[in-house]
Amino acid sequence: MTSEHETLWNRCAHLGRVLLPLVDQEPWRQARRRDHLRTWGIDTAVGERLIETFAALAAHAIAVDAASLSAAEFDALPLRAVADAATAKRDYELLAGLPGTFADGRDEHAVKVFRLHTYAGGRAGLQLFRLSTEVRHALTVLAERSPVPFPTCGDVLRAN
Repeated sequence: MTSEHETLWNRCAHLGRVLLPLVDQEPWRQARRRDHLRTWGIDTAVGERLIETFAALAAHAIAVDAASLSAAEFDALPLRAVADAATAKRDYELLAGLPGTFADGRDEHAVKVFRLHTYAGGRAGLQLFRLSTEVRHALTVLAERSPVPFPTCGDVLRAN
C-alpha cells in the first residue's frame, strides 16, 4: 500500500518527467538547453535527468512547506511557486522531507546523484545552480504558454 507521502512524491516526480517534453514542443528550446549543458561541461543525459529531478524536488519542497499538501491538493499548486522554489531554495532545502524509500529505483538514483552534487560543493554546486536556472526557465515557459492565467501543477500534468 502506498502512503500519502509516497503518492505526493510520485506526482512531483511525474511533473519533473513531463517538464522537458512539454517545453521541447518548440525544438529550438531543446537545442538551446543542450548547448548550455555542453558549455557548462554537463553530460546531456545527466543534466536533463538532474533537471527533471530538480523540478520534482522543488515541487515536493513547496508541497511539504505548504502544510504538507496531499497528493490530491498538489494539482492546485501554482507553477510559479515551483519555479520560484527552484532558484530561491538552497539545494539542501530541496532534500528535506523526502520519502525514506522510492518505489521507482530511477527516482532514488536521481535523488542520490542530486544529493551528491549538493554536498560536494565547488563545481558540482555551480552546476546545480546553473541547472536551477534551467528548471526555472522551463517552468516559466510552461506558465507563459498556458491558456489559463495562473497555471498549476495539475494544468501541466493534464497537458501531457
